[in-house]
Amino acid sequence: MQAERQRELMLRSRRAMSWLRPGLVVKRWLLTSGIGLVLALLGAAVWADLQPIYWMLWVIQEALGWITRVLPGAITGPLVLLLGIGLLLWGQSQSFGSIQQALAPEKDTVLVDALRAKSRLNRGPNIVAIGGGTGLSTLLSGLKRYSSHITAIVTVADDGGSSGVLRRELGVLPPGDIRNCLAALSTEEPLLTRLFQYRFSAGSGLEGHSFGNLFLSALSAITGSLETAITASSRVLAVQGQVVPATNADVRLWAELEDGTRIEGESAIGKARSPIVRMGCLPEKPPALPRALEAIAHADLILLGPGSLYTSLLPNLLVPELVTAIQRSRAPRLYICNLMTQPGETDGLDVSGHLRAIEAQLASLGVSKRLFDCVLAQEPIRESTLLSHYRKLGAEPVICDSRQLQKEGFDVMQAPLQGNRPTATLRHDPRSLALAVMRFYRRHKRDNQNA
Repeated sequence: MQAERQRELMLRSRRAMSWLRPGLVVKRWLLTSGIGLVLALLGAAVWADLQPIYWMLWVIQEALGWITRVLPGAITGPLVLLLGIGLLLWGQSQSFGSIQQALAPEKDTVLVDALRAKSRLNRGPNIVAIGGGTGLSTLLSGLKRYSSHITAIVTVADDGGSSGVLRRELGVLPPGDIRNCLAALSTEEPLLTRLFQYRFSAGSGLEGHSFGNLFLSALSAITGSLETAITASSRVLAVQGQVVPATNADVRLWAELEDGTRIEGESAIGKARSPIVRMGCLPEKPPALPRALEAIAHADLILLGPGSLYTSLLPNLLVPELVTAIQRSRAPRLYICNLMTQPGETDGLDVSGHLRAIEAQLASLGVSKRLFDCVLAQEPIRESTLLSHYRKLGAEPVICDSRQLQKEGFDVMQAPLQGNRPTATLRHDPRSLALAVMRFYRRHKRDNQNA
């Protein structure tokens, strides 16, 4: 029992001392308030012809004289000093504890720890992540541990599932990928995020729809635009950063296959039975949203992927203004490759094949300069029963020939993006992926500083 009390006392002492650490943006305002109080008292004293100051000095002198007569100064000084520090720390602890109870009574996070975490995130880089599907939401859920300045630019070409039904029947932009990104960046209670992601499993007209898709579609109808609906949803979910559609146009994808066939629709492209040669969209050259262009202009790091190459990544590069903004940016640009090939979409493609597909798509738009010259890829995946299962489904690991890519001028980084823990799927692990991305960013920043 005594040991527990000592540990609790030590913990409280550490938390109290942690308020003295730099970066919380609290001490400066406490000091400002203290200076203001002293100035206000001095102003009142001057107004009262300095009499209160004389009375106060007399009281202090008499009190100190009485105390030093009872106890020697060598004992009284340290006692009064310790008493003052103790009262200061206790009062500070109780004050901020009351503030925490008023603002977030049900949260276990101590206020000083929350402020320290927020201060660290506010010092994070401006990151722009471009893509769609589960790959982008996986990346975002990891990156929000490192920065609060995250912009997700999301494709709006989806025409399958719940998003496709809402798009056809209500005439709204497909909300599915946007919903996933909002949930990934949410810092609100997990129950609210689960509600946003909840998918109805029964009910006439409701089966297959997620609550978040219906919520965004209703807000789009009320506010008049998906962009405004996203802003409102971001406030509800306390989103850390912002989610921006790549365009507000009703985009429909088309693809030309190697056998000469032309197919239309994102869902059909994902099931192509012949290699894709060229992609486009209707309407051609859809406009980008100003918020997306502004985010790219101020970015410290621009990411493309992970995600389905032809249905999640390249549709964003069909927006010419986005491509131009990326070209103008001086930020490092990193392409994050998938772990596995996707049957019907990227069969037989290695990392080099993915990069060639991106460059070919940009070349069809008249862009000759390489857009992404840095690559993050998975280390060789060990043989396992899970990998054998994927091979039976037609998927293979995306091979990275780092030496060849480096000869071609790419900056290649390989890392264990799947994570070290056994999983039921071969997908990126959010923490491992975000850690590798931040290592790349720090290395690039350090190299620029030393140059």
